[in-house]
Amino acid sequence: MTGTRNYLRFLGRCLGIAFVGDWRYYAWMGVLTVICLAGLNAYANQLVEGLGSTGMTDQVSWGIYIANFTFLVGVAAAAVMLVIPVYIYKNRHLHDLVVFGELLAVAAILMCLAFVTVDLGRPDKFMHMIPGLGKLNFPGSMLAWDVVVLNGYLLLNLHIIGYLLYSRYQNRYPRRWFYIPFVFIAIVWAISIHTVTAFLFVGLGGKEFWNQAIIGPRFLASAFAAGPALIILALQVIRRVSEYRVRNEALLTLRSIVQVAMLINVFLLVCEVFTKFYSDTARGVSAKYLYFGLEEFNALVPWIWGAILLNVVALALLILPVSRSLRYLNIACVFAIVGIWVEKGMGLVVPGFIPTPLGEVVEYMPTWNETLVSLGIWAFGLLAYTVFLRTSIPILQGRLNKNNEHRALTDSIEESPAGGVEPSQP
Repeated sequence: MTGTRNYLRFLGRCLGIAFVGDWRYYAWMGVLTVICLAGLNAYANQLVEGLGSTGMTDQVSWGIYIANFTFLVGVAAAAVMLVIPVYIYKNRHLHDLVVFGELLAVAAILMCLAFVTVDLGRPDKFMHMIPGLGKLNFPGSMLAWDVVVLNGYLLLNLHIIGYLLYSRYQNRYPRRWFYIPFVFIAIVWAISIHTVTAFLFVGLGGKEFWNQAIIGPRFLASAFAAGPALIILALQVIRRVSEYRVRNEALLTLRSIVQVAMLINVFLLVCEVFTKFYSDTARGVSAKYLYFGLEEFNALVPWIWGAILLNVVALALLILPVSRSLRYLNIACVFAIVGIWVEKGMGLVVPGFIPTPLGEVVEYMPTWNETLVSLGIWAFGLLAYTVFLRTSIPILQGRLNKNNEHRALTDSIEESPAGGVEPSQP
């Protein structure tokens, strides 16, 4: 009981810190809250009107919701690219940064679950997948596999990050037997969540555009490029708005990861394009719609060519020594993130439905209501990640721990000297 009370007190202090900050923090949180409320209102409108308020149709039944879901699963899986160098190759530059990667994974999974929920016309139908109330249909259904791996990965990350932060709060070394086995399970699990997501597409044999083995490796390559790129940008924001020290060596290590992943991602994209156009099979019709359009139907053409251009420019910057400068590294990361989002989101999901098995071409574009819901979920994810960082950084710096438990929250946060405290290794 004492341990439970201590942990609840720890969570209470973390929650209290989430409401403490300067004007920049309050402005940022205020903007995100307004966008969240706008998205919630749009979702309420969707519940009333049904999926008819979206741009989805009987012909194109997946849209921007599933596109975001696919991208964010990759972001969540990319946390493993911080875990592997630290726990397998003993890279000390990234040790405390694993915390930020794990927290990003938690926020990304929360957004994934939210996008799946809003994609359902009747979210209450979830109950039919709960064992006892319904039938999960595991292991026969790939959707059931996805439910298991996503929620399992969320629980793994919550356990690892919660235990590491609580141990640091208690000023004691974490017991390795209590979290290291879960770290290695999470490494395998991270690869599985994106592989299973790829199998959701590949397993639909009637959709020739997706029915190819290269989809799985492409998902992993793009994930291991976009995820660390997001972490690079997040770490620089952390360094600017807090006293936490993020070494340039750590950012350059992540640059190397993004560099290799982008090389593989672009190579696999070239292989896929060659296969679809050179063989001139049925799947080539969907590819032709995506890259060149079908007569007057060409809504996605500028999107995909823009994404390819961004990917190529990002790859060129990452290969050149100029990206060792943080300014150009940031440009490369932004280009890679946007390019991969378009290519792996709208550029993958929508063309699989065009043309229909009857040869009908029905284009998809998200409605304003649909866009507001998506922006609201992104704002919710950024809000959650901001709160996670706001509570974890003082713990990592030693400013929030059990020794100052009975002091005021503002005192314990504001008393540290400028420049922060060098984090110690757990």
